[in-house]
Amino acid sequence: MTIAVERDTGSNNAVPNARKKIGIPKEIYPGECRVAATPTTVKVLQKQGFEVLIEQSAGETANFSDRAYENVNCQILPNAAALWEQADIILKVRPPQPEEVDRLPEKKTIISFIWPAQNGELLDKLAERQATVLAMDAIPRISRAQKLDALSSMANIAGYRAVIEAANQFGRFFTGQITAAGKVPPAKVMIIGAGVAGLAAIGAARSLGAVVRAFDTRPAVKEQVQSLGAEFLELEFAEDGTGSGGYAKTMSKEFIAAEMALFAQQAKDVDIIITTALIPGKKAPLLITQEMVDNMKPGSVVVDLAAEQGGNCEVTRPNEIYQHNGVTIIGLTDLPSRMAAQSSQLYGTNLCHLLKDMGGAEDYKVNLEDEVIRGALVLKEGEVTWPPPQKPAPVNTQKAPTTPAPQPAKVAEDKKPSKMVWVWLGLAGLTLLGIGLGAPASFLSHFMVFVLSCFVGWQVIWNVTPALHTPLMSVTNAISGIVILGGMLQISGSLTSATTILGAMAIVVATINIAGGFLVSQRMLNMFQK
Repeated sequence: MTIAVERDTGSNNAVPNARKKIGIPKEIYPGECRVAATPTTVKVLQKQGFEVLIEQSAGETANFSDRAYENVNCQILPNAAALWEQADIILKVRPPQPEEVDRLPEKKTIISFIWPAQNGELLDKLAERQATVLAMDAIPRISRAQKLDALSSMANIAGYRAVIEAANQFGRFFTGQITAAGKVPPAKVMIIGAGVAGLAAIGAARSLGAVVRAFDTRPAVKEQVQSLGAEFLELEFAEDGTGSGGYAKTMSKEFIAAEMALFAQQAKDVDIIITTALIPGKKAPLLITQEMVDNMKPGSVVVDLAAEQGGNCEVTRPNEIYQHNGVTIIGLTDLPSRMAAQSSQLYGTNLCHLLKDMGGAEDYKVNLEDEVIRGALVLKEGEVTWPPPQKPAPVNTQKAPTTPAPQPAKVAEDKKPSKMVWVWLGLAGLTLLGIGLGAPASFLSHFMVFVLSCFVGWQVIWNVTPALHTPLMSVTNAISGIVILGGMLQISGSLTSATTILGAMAIVVATINIAGGFLVSQRMLNMFQK
C-alpha cells in the first residue's frame, strides 16, 4: 500500500484515511547500531494511529530484542524486502544505501538523516523512485522545532561520549587528588566549539573534575560556558562568528590566524583537546595542525568529532584510534552509535514529534505552509524541493521617530528655606546652649560622644546599599553587644535611679536587635541550602 498524495495545486498533500504503516528497517551501514524506533516510541506511534512494522533483529544492536517489540504489538517481518514493500513511511537513521534505494518501491516516504548538500547522487536516485523524502538534518533550528532537532539530540550524546573516550585513553585521573603516594594534578581539557556537543563535553569533563577551557567564535555562548564552570578563551578581536540557524560562520583570515595562535599556545599546556567545529554543507575547518599535536605533552589525547567531514585535526584518521608521537588521536565517527540505546530513544522521540506535527495517521499530510515541514522536505514525489526558499528580510514599515525640537533649559529657581526651618534651628541652638550652661563638664563630654555616634551610625546605615544590609547585621550585632556591656555596668546602682533604668532599657533594646539580626541571618542562609 502506498501513500496517495495529491499533486495538484494544494500545499497540503493529504493521505486517505487508512491505517498507515510505518516501517523500521535494520540499519546496514557498517558499524551502525542505532534503530529508528524503540519499544517506547513504538507505543507513541501507535497512539497516533500508525501500524508499526519492524525488520527482524533491527533493534538487537541497540539492546532491543524482537520480543520487546512483539510485547508492544509490533509486527516483525522476516526481511527488508518485505518491510520496504509493505510500509507506507520508512523511518531510518542513516541515509538509504544504494541497495536500499534499489529495493524501494515508487511513491514511498522516507524520513531519516539525508545530508542533501553532500548526497546529490542519492537525491537523484530517490527522485527516480518518485519518493517523498524528509531530512532530519534539515529541520530548521527555530524554537518551535526544538523537539524535532535530531542533530542536537545526537550532538549531545557525541559530546558526552567524546569525554568518556578521552578518559578511557588518558593515562591518569581527570580530577586532582592528594594521596599518601603523592599529588595528582587535575587534567586540563580544551574544547573547541561550544555548540550542543561542546557544552555536553564541558559538562561531562567538569563533572569528572577536570579543569576545562572552551573556545567559540560566537561571543554569545560565553555565559553558557561559564555557567558550566569552564573558562572561556577569548580573542581581543572585534568579529562575531554567529551565523544563521544557530551555527557559526566562516571567519576572516585575520581572525583565523589569531585563533590558530591561541590553539598553538594552549596545545602546549592542556592534556586533552576535543574539537566540535562544523559548518553545515562544508568541509570541517582545520584547527589543530600537526605541529600543534607534536608540541603536546606525551600521553595527551585529541578527540575529533568532525572526523567524518574531514576532521578539525590535521592528523585525524576517520574511524581510527592511533598514536602520533605519543599523542592519542581519536577519530571515531560513530560516537552516538556507541550509546545506541540512548541515541535510538532520543532519535525515535524526535521522529514521533515530527509525525505528530504532520497530523498523525488520521490527518497525515506534507504541509508546505508549515515552516518546519517545508525546511525538512528535500523531495516531494520525485521533485527536488531542497533547499527551501529563503524568506525575504522583514521590511521595517514604522516611521523613524522624530527628534523633538530642543527646549530651552529651565533655570532652576533658588529655593529659599522656609521660616519654620529657621525656627527649629533656633530652638535647637537655644536648647544646646542651655544644656551647655547648666550641665556639668562630664555630661557635655558624654553628650558630644552620643551626638557623634548617632551621626556616624546614621551615615553608616542609611548610605549603604540594601544588598549589603544582611552583612551589616554582623556589625550592628557587635555594636549591640558593646551596648549591652555598657548597660550592665550602669545597673549596679540603685534600682530607682535614672542611670539604672536607662541601662536596663539599653540592655533590652540591644538584646532585641541581636536576636532579630541572628534570626534574619539564619533565614537568609536557609535560602541557599538545597
